[in-house]
Amino acid sequence: MELELEGPDLKSVLNRLRRAQGQISGVIRMIEEGRDCEDVVTQLAAASRALDRAGFAIIATGLRQCVTDIDTGRKNGEDTEQIRNRLERLFLSLA
Repeated sequence: MELELEGPDLKSVLNRLRRAQGQISGVIRMIEEGRDCEDVVTQLAAASRALDRAGFAIIATGLRQCVTDIDTGRKNGEDTEQIRNRLERLFLSLA
């Protein structure tokens, strides 16, 4: 299953990933500067949430596309159960 992000979905995911990238750069800088542990952990948690949200947005897009693929017939020789199992594993990998 190929993931096709476009329009608002693509913009949202890219914004979340860029936000996480900036936050991770901030964490690195904070550690190099010897900043307070609590500040570092707070920034790291924010980066983690941004990555999680980007991952969930990507999976949600994949689920919508998967439903379309199932409705229009099997794609790439996979049956409905195989597609469902793959998507479930992806979703759980973010949990």
